[in-house]
Amino acid sequence: MKLTFYGACKTVTGSCYLVETEDTKLLIDCGMYQGPKELRERNYGDFLFNPAEIDYVILTHAHIDHSGLLPKLMKKGFKGHIITTKATMDLCSIMLPDSGHIQELEIERKNRKLLRAGKQLLEPIYDHLDAGKVMLQFKGLDYELITELSPTVSIRLQDAGHILGSAIVEMWIKQDEERIKIVFSGDLGNYNQPIIKDPTNIEDADYLIMESTYGNRIHENIGDKEEILLKIIEETFERGGNLIIPAFAVERTQDILYYLGILEQEGRLPDCDIYVDSPLAISASEIFEKSVQYYDEETKKTYETSGQSPIILRKLKMARTQEESTRLNEVKGRTIIISASGMCEAGRIKHHLKHNLWRPECSVLFVGFQAEGTLGRQIIDGQKIVRIHGEEIAVKAKIYNVEGFSAHADQSALLKWVGSFKKLPRKVFLVHGEIEAIEKLKELLEKKFSIDVIVPEWQQSFELTAYEQMPVPGKLTDRDLELLYNAVLNKLNQVYKSVEKNNLELVYNKLKNIEKAI
Repeated sequence: MKLTFYGACKTVTGSCYLVETEDTKLLIDCGMYQGPKELRERNYGDFLFNPAEIDYVILTHAHIDHSGLLPKLMKKGFKGHIITTKATMDLCSIMLPDSGHIQELEIERKNRKLLRAGKQLLEPIYDHLDAGKVMLQFKGLDYELITELSPTVSIRLQDAGHILGSAIVEMWIKQDEERIKIVFSGDLGNYNQPIIKDPTNIEDADYLIMESTYGNRIHENIGDKEEILLKIIEETFERGGNLIIPAFAVERTQDILYYLGILEQEGRLPDCDIYVDSPLAISASEIFEKSVQYYDEETKKTYETSGQSPIILRKLKMARTQEESTRLNEVKGRTIIISASGMCEAGRIKHHLKHNLWRPECSVLFVGFQAEGTLGRQIIDGQKIVRIHGEEIAVKAKIYNVEGFSAHADQSALLKWVGSFKKLPRKVFLVHGEIEAIEKLKELLEKKFSIDVIVPEWQQSFELTAYEQMPVPGKLTDRDLELLYNAVLNKLNQVYKSVEKNNLELVYNKLKNIEKAI
């Protein structure tokens, strides 16, 4: 059995891992690279494997750095199923067409320059029609359901607690008479974040492929987030400015609305206008509102009691059209604008930064990870001048970077999750992190758990073998059944000897009920 790393190696984007068994080839994620130009250029190159030979894609969640190249995979010959959760399927139905639209706009802009230079024109990686077409290959599963994909491969999706529908992948692979268990963490969420559940604890694994985004960081300000948000709002409004919040359309936007909602319900939210200016975030919020089964118990109970969505505010306005978005450029103060993309690489957020970043009375609040090479990273790193739409913009607004809002587990949460394994993995492969984060997490895992930790290179392959038999829950061998049957018989004999004769009929009836249930 072979595992090859085709993405997210010593970087946080482009997740893509190939698993090859005797009879099956599976991809775990097929994400788009973001950030520096040398990484983004990989999106345009050929796949380093034959897409037509892939039987399945297992998708951990909807974020574009995990799902963004699925339409391209289909264009290049992939005809299999894309296995994921139902919530991820719903989110991809809006996120992938949006990504396709962005590809079209990007190529249109590049082609204008190429045309003037008399050079060959380019085609987009894929368009919105390709994105719509690939949705026909999606198959949504429930959490905790063991699914046999082939005679050698079974999988189970568990809640990763990162965004709505995010999944940890448990995979059992039969090789000769042995069985190997691999766990892909996907992106892990923080414990006790709003709306969605905590990451699921996993029993065991031979091999763990694990994210390390914040492997070298502890989130500060992880306590009362609404208090932090209120303080930033009040400081900004005292200066007479706007608060601009670049936020991922999925999860982060909804989290911010959740905390603003708490402040509104408590009567502590200052008088202001609140806008979500992202068609994608608006559509994602509508999916959140109908996905009650994915809520954590606290949010579910509140929803069932009040009948009100946890992300709806009285003061909230949705800027759906371009005209509504453009009008926000004239707003001078006491307005909160939440817009995408979260790393400020595309979308309407760039217009809001262009009109507010140079104003010292305004504030920009970053609430998510900013990858190396992105506009957001330049701003939080203290760059004094940035380029937006070809224009130099001075950075004079007050910049806040609150990592406590992140949906990525920090160092302590990552260690807590690994420590929850009842039987630790023998080998851990660290991915989805910048090199400093990976190296620090590697050091801690080796020291704390005595685990063999590997940092794979891009395109590096590994032959995986079983350390010991890893049974698939719910999958019993003939020997297992024989042992179980004998144990039940022995127990029944004990019950028969210990029960008074006048109660035997009661025992008999209960056993018949159990038989019917089975």
